[in-house]
Amino acid sequence: MKGAVPEEVPRWYRPRSLRGQIVLWLAPWILAGAVVAGGAFWASYSALIHTFMQYQMEILARSHLAGGPVRAGPAEAAVEPLPLLSRTNIVEWGAFVVQVWSADGLLLATSGPDIGVPLQAAPGHQRLRTSDAWAPGWRVYSTPAAGQHLHRVQVLQSEQFLQEEVAVRTLYAIVPLALLVPALLFTLWRVVGRASRSLRTVADEVAQRNDRSLGAIPMGRVPEEIVPLVGSFNALLERLDEAFAAQRRFVQDAAHELRTPMAAMALQMENLQPLLPEGEARQQFAQLDAGMRRARHLIGQLLRLSRQEAPASMGLAAEPVDITALLRESVGQLMPLADQRRIEVGFSGACAVRVDAVASDLRSVFDNLLDNALRYTPEGGSVEVRLHPLAGGPVVDIVDTGPGIPPELLERVFDRFFRVPGAAADGSGLGLAITRAAALRHGLRVELRARDDGLGGLVARVHLAHAGVSQG
Repeated sequence: MKGAVPEEVPRWYRPRSLRGQIVLWLAPWILAGAVVAGGAFWASYSALIHTFMQYQMEILARSHLAGGPVRAGPAEAAVEPLPLLSRTNIVEWGAFVVQVWSADGLLLATSGPDIGVPLQAAPGHQRLRTSDAWAPGWRVYSTPAAGQHLHRVQVLQSEQFLQEEVAVRTLYAIVPLALLVPALLFTLWRVVGRASRSLRTVADEVAQRNDRSLGAIPMGRVPEEIVPLVGSFNALLERLDEAFAAQRRFVQDAAHELRTPMAAMALQMENLQPLLPEGEARQQFAQLDAGMRRARHLIGQLLRLSRQEAPASMGLAAEPVDITALLRESVGQLMPLADQRRIEVGFSGACAVRVDAVASDLRSVFDNLLDNALRYTPEGGSVEVRLHPLAGGPVVDIVDTGPGIPPELLERVFDRFFRVPGAAADGSGLGLAITRAAALRHGLRVELRARDDGLGGLVARVHLAHAGVSQG
């Protein structure tokens, strides 16, 4: 259609659902928070373990310097050998390597003879990179020269061990966070999904409301955030119900008030008829009498329409109704009209169906459809009533050989006071409105369609599938 705004196609980064938007916005923040938490733990644990290990290295170096395995001799100090450490002890378990150096820079004792780390000139903590393939980096602590022979002690620890230790501990801390992130997203998805289902439940309740069912929406499962909205909508439904009730009362009261003077006028016209002379006066009187009958018929139709549009709870209790018997009664009641117009009426019932409904309401549906078929079918035509099953359930078809209805007006004829232009039969334009109101009151669906056998005429079909149907 010209001027229509094209509907925007939803994209993955711009979802339409509230659940998708919340997850899309919160997921990056949750992931970023997990990454930041992991980085902060890595930094803090790395600083902690390095500080602790440095302190241990200082204590170990000072202990060897103060009371280490040094025997004083006349010429030079004799140093007892240190226990040797394996590669596994050094790299995988983080054992400290101890070196004892003489004052002139000679290595007197070491627990790692394969380690080619020289004595550092400046005492204190340092980090070294070496060419050793199995231990490329070291943390080193060197003591200043002390003691009788000015020995120096140097303690080393594998940098690889420290990095792996920090990485493993950080991984232990990140794994619960990594498991918590999808759990949080799943919980968020479920919570928003439940709230969405509650909203859909409210939407379904709203969709079921119409001019015949304006009851309040139950508040039991309504989310607290939209309770004021639903409460306001319930108040609106209550006001609408009162307005419709006032309209029905007005129509009923007006129709009742008009029936008495119309009946009195009809009686007076009946008394006046014998006194009229032959000729033009009687012709004028006949036209007036026909108008009076149409007015009385219109008043009756208004009363029936107001009753059918009343809420179902105000009517009679529903009971199982035999559709075959009901159709036979309706056909029998309208046979005088068919005989008067020399119209052949047929009935065929291919299935036995019972519907839970008010019998008078169903009679109103079928009486109006059959009456329309008889009035609009030309004299000498035929009308057939068929009760038969379809794929969607049993239906009642009233098929006539009348002029039919243009396709564009098949829905308009259900409007109040609408009559097909050029229609020859008299009518108020309320019959089909009453039919649809009575059908909807009991879950029936009425549709009009052209005949599919190539002949002229109309098919009025009543679908019984949506009512309480039992087939025998």
